[in-house]
Amino acid sequence: MKGGIYSLLKAKFLIEDDALKNWKFIVFLILLAMVMIANSHRYEQKTYRITELTNEVKELRSEFVDRRSQLMELKMESTISREMEPKQILPSSVPPKKIRVLKEEKSVLKSLWQ
Repeated sequence: MKGGIYSLLKAKFLIEDDALKNWKFIVFLILLAMVMIANSHRYEQKTYRITELTNEVKELRSEFVDRRSQLMELKMESTISREMEPKQILPSSVPPKKIRVLKEEKSVLKSLWQ
């Protein structure tokens, strides 16, 4: 047992005759560790990006609600009347009348004869 640990600490398994097999395995483990580190790094980057985009969506949604309420206020008749008073444009005292246009249906033969 003591000889096994001593040879492991001295890394004799890397310089023996069949060391090529051990070196291949060590290189494989190093490459696997590098892939895992890169994958973890990418995952963290995507998580941060998702968090940033979520916050941006929340900000844009609140800005949208603010702008929509400002638009509703600007569209109100009282606001328009107040803005037009300095230009001497006042609301009409006579209510509007609805104009309806009735279409006459012409047959194809009538339109050909005319």
